[in-house]
Amino acid sequence: MAHDAATDALNFVLRDRRATLDALTAAGVPPYAYRYDRTHSAADAVAALGAAEEGPSVRVAGRVVAWRGHGKTIFAHLADQSGRVQLYFRQDGLGPAYAQLAHVQQGDILGVGGTMFRTRTGEPTVRVESVELLAKSLRPLPFGKEEVVDGDIVRHSGFADPEQRYRQRYADLAVHPEIRATFVARARMIAAIRRYLDGLGYLEVETPVLQPLYGGATARPFTTHHHALDTALYLRIADELYLKRLIVGGFERVYEIGHDFRNEGIDRTHNPEFTMLEFYQAYADYHDMMGVVESLLVAAADAVRAVPAFADLVPGVEPPFARVEWRGALAAALGTDPLALDERALRNLAERHGVAGVEALASPKLLDEMFQLLVEPTLERPTFVVDYPVALSPLAKPKRGDPALTERFELFARGHELANAYSELNDPLDQRRRLESLARRRTSGDLETPAVDEDYLRALEYGMPPTGGVGIGLDRLLMYLTGIPHIRDVILFPAMRPPPAGGQG
Repeated sequence: MAHDAATDALNFVLRDRRATLDALTAAGVPPYAYRYDRTHSAADAVAALGAAEEGPSVRVAGRVVAWRGHGKTIFAHLADQSGRVQLYFRQDGLGPAYAQLAHVQQGDILGVGGTMFRTRTGEPTVRVESVELLAKSLRPLPFGKEEVVDGDIVRHSGFADPEQRYRQRYADLAVHPEIRATFVARARMIAAIRRYLDGLGYLEVETPVLQPLYGGATARPFTTHHHALDTALYLRIADELYLKRLIVGGFERVYEIGHDFRNEGIDRTHNPEFTMLEFYQAYADYHDMMGVVESLLVAAADAVRAVPAFADLVPGVEPPFARVEWRGALAAALGTDPLALDERALRNLAERHGVAGVEALASPKLLDEMFQLLVEPTLERPTFVVDYPVALSPLAKPKRGDPALTERFELFARGHELANAYSELNDPLDQRRRLESLARRRTSGDLETPAVDEDYLRALEYGMPPTGGVGIGLDRLLMYLTGIPHIRDVILFPAMRPPPAGGQG
């Protein structure tokens, strides 16, 4: 075995794997194949046997997840995306190729051909007649142990450290099939949402991720610099303003599913990179959009429920959803109408109810923080909270009959926001007043407040029809539908702090 500084630094397990690789090479066995013609997945091979004792010839490929040698015979389990199938190797069946199996280890990727049969214990098995090493594993995967409890196979994870699982998601997926099921459910959910919106005549579009101004929400952006243009650019915090430009341009129903980015804290419901669905419909208001959201959630829930791992976990989603007024809900929680208080009284009230850092918060933020603390956790079943104050909704139309409020709703379930929607503000003069008012907060150091977007205002001046718009956080929607409590568990590669020196091993 060739030695170098990198090899010497490996632990004895990794050195053994490298030695096995050298032995394979010396024996003339290619350790990394180019392709393999397989005829069946693991699940298809099992299904092809059916209830019979003997079955057809199959060629399957996948990762070795268990390996048990017994002299002249070896039993193994091979796993692919569909599941696993048992393999049976016999020395007299494989001939000289059997000797190569001495170099096969758990985690290696094999292709095998043979006939299906049923063992004395009744397990569908491939009687292996040919075997090919497709990829040698130089690092053992942390497979856990298995035991039979009351007739069921119970698997004990060998990879339980959450931090390591998030950092090495590839290993997490390889050893935990149930984690793969989460992302199957995610894909099915998003596909169902697309089908639903496409069926309503919405057009899927793409808008810029790199933007000269950030807007459509209040959040601190990520900033970069484009050298050729010699200008600052921002990763978008929302898709909204570009999608409404398209409504101005004559598209009447548009949607986008894409990543947004917010340079803010990380917790169990926030990741700096997240997936949003936004859709806009001309000649509609927020009442119309409530109906669209209800039906969309039913479609999403049905898609997740169709994934066997979540069939019994998806909550019932039954329209019509409950509706509560923002002002009344917060007033009931506080014992007073918050919109009737001056700023000092509001600040004192917020402090009494546990809002942190009240002296640094403007009145709109105090209202929002109190609502998050006192009302949102009480909203267990899907509930539309409607009619937010103007100060909290700079892009929404005033409520008909009460200009202190706006025609806005947010959808909550299990205490978390799932959707945000408006009757979109299409009065360019009112929109300018509101954006300029927000910009004054920016001059005092509030980096979450965007600058005035003159190009967006120019678009509104051309005329935007009455429009209903909705944004739905797809990561949080999947959390709700699956009961998964942390956003990191529904994102394949979540943001993480840099590991400590030497922490990746």
